[in-house]
Amino acid sequence: METVIWTGSYTADRNAKGEGIAAISADSEGHLTSLGLAVAADSPSFLASHPTLPVLYAVAEEAGHVQAYRRTGEAKLEAFGEPWPTGEATCHVAADPQGRFIVATCWGDGQVILFELDDDGAITSRASAAAAVDPHAGTSPDARPSRAHSSLMLPDGRVMTTDLGHDLVRVWQYIPGEGLQADHQLVLPMGSGPRHMARHHSGTVFVDTEYSVEVAAVRMEPDGTYELASVVPASSAGAKDGDAGAEIALSPDGRFAYVGVRGTNRICVLEVSADGSGVEPVGEVPCGGEWPRHHLVREGWLYVANEGSDDVVGFRLDPQTGLPDGPVGRVETGSPSMLLVAG
Repeated sequence: METVIWTGSYTADRNAKGEGIAAISADSEGHLTSLGLAVAADSPSFLASHPTLPVLYAVAEEAGHVQAYRRTGEAKLEAFGEPWPTGEATCHVAADPQGRFIVATCWGDGQVILFELDDDGAITSRASAAAAVDPHAGTSPDARPSRAHSSLMLPDGRVMTTDLGHDLVRVWQYIPGEGLQADHQLVLPMGSGPRHMARHHSGTVFVDTEYSVEVAAVRMEPDGTYELASVVPASSAGAKDGDAGAEIALSPDGRFAYVGVRGTNRICVLEVSADGSGVEPVGEVPCGGEWPRHHLVREGWLYVANEGSDDVVGFRLDPQTGLPDGPVGRVETGSPSMLLVAG
């Protein structure tokens, strides 16, 4: 069985080598094969799939918009509707599991924007959420810009977002026809830089931090609010000068978490506690390339998008230790920024 994986990329508008959304296939033995360009686009750096329809959503990070695409073949896409404006440096998009909306987050100006969808998956409206306020204001001599970086759909219908610039995790209620309404927020240590999130089946949300290269465990209290439970280093060796946390992903059984570290180009492996309440680092391996921006864990394999070396590499995962072995497969693709299994 072969799996088709969409690859987002950075393109010429960022002085990069991608051409748009590409596609690769991965087989059960770890072999990776290029399926070519699915559709030309300007820096489609992050992607999200509609939960039930053959529709894909991509941000255009430099151009400042989000575009829907429709799948037209095994590895081909076509634009579906017109692009919708976002904010500056839109770096992430996620889809509601009920297909009602998508959420785009903007690193450049901190905007969190909800786009409602119709029954065909087309974008129909746009609503910006309230701006973040720096909870650490006054403790730094300089004003810190808001840097909204990612969103996560929660099982109860709420939406969680990170703000890397303000060290915030915010939780929102979706109001049909209006967008996102603030529910509550929790504050992470100053300068940590919360980036991406992964929800464990226990209910814990693990947040990796770009600046401090750590993993924060966020737990829901009986009243429905989330609280910070712990913060641990992503690696027992610690962060090095120039390091930056990237993606976090969980193994399907929830036993391990994987954090990419750009700079020293590592994949750090952390073991999740039996009750899912926290993690501890257990090992790390080289990412197989340069600048691991994103990775995907699937069916005993870890696939890493190495933006700096223009390749995707595959590692076999040891089911007992969780540690990657390899790389086993490699495929060239221009400036890959994100990996998404084709639905």
